Amino acid sequence: MNDDVLRQLAAVLEQRKSQDPKQSYVASLYHKGLDTILKKIGEEATELVIAGKGGDKDQVIYEAADLWFHSMVLLAQQGLGPELVLAELQRRFGLSGLEEKASRAD
Repeated sequence: MNDDVLRQLAAVLEQRKSQDPKQSYVASLYHKGLDTILKKIGEEATELVIAGKGGDKDQVIYEAADLWFHSMVLLAQQGLGPELVLAELQRRFGLSGLEEKASRAD
């Protein structure tokens, strides 16, 4: 798989900004605002943790997809695209995690 699906999803999420919140789940998230989007991300992260603890690989994949999806909703709400996250991951590639963390400004 490549990043095409992320670009396609980002385009759909952008389109949903102008749709009727009664007709689109994503539009309803945008309409309810940042706190609702952040709450959904927290819920999905918790569900992923529980799935990971449970050991059902299919459930882990499902919950990870939900977390990624809602994270992308936040990116779109903030006017950011997935290419920026991919670029950051690329920047970190090959770096020690300890090195990378130490290089960040506090």
